[in-house]
Amino acid sequence: MKATGIVRRIDDLGRIVIPKEIRRTLRIRERDALEIFTDRDGEVILKKYSPIADLEDFAQEYADSLFESTGHVAVIADRDTYIAVAGVGKKNFIGRPVVDELSDLMEERRAWSSFSTDRKLPVPGFEDAHQIMVPIIHEGDVVGCVLLLSKDKPMGDLETTLCQTAADFLAKQLG
Repeated sequence: MKATGIVRRIDDLGRIVIPKEIRRTLRIRERDALEIFTDRDGEVILKKYSPIADLEDFAQEYADSLFESTGHVAVIADRDTYIAVAGVGKKNFIGRPVVDELSDLMEERRAWSSFSTDRKLPVPGFEDAHQIMVPIIHEGDVVGCVLLLSKDKPMGDLETTLCQTAADFLAKQLG
């Protein structure tokens, strides 16, 4: 654990403010859920909660299925990191932070494709690929996204529908 040198007091309602610099660095936004852990030494540990990460094995199976049925690289991410990938080396994605542009697109809460715009996401190794992104929305909150990426074959409405189906199904698995 790394000390920050920052000390905060708990207010009369039991709240503590996480400094803006730390929130920005860890990409903690308003309304984000945090898990609270304690240990035997009396330490309290806050960890950003990702409901999609709880479905990591299931998400991987779904990504594999998308890849097998479309031939396109399939990626599933929570709001901060890539958690499942099929069709390309996992070391390029798994556990790495999502690019800010992808986070911003997720927050728009609608399907996006590179074939309907000149804009491309700077996804590592797929900056010039055909790209489709559909956010995963659970109980009104954006919790992640499904991406399809293709360097060779163009994609269209069918692939967008498959991504939407995947996003809806993953959201249903969350509760």
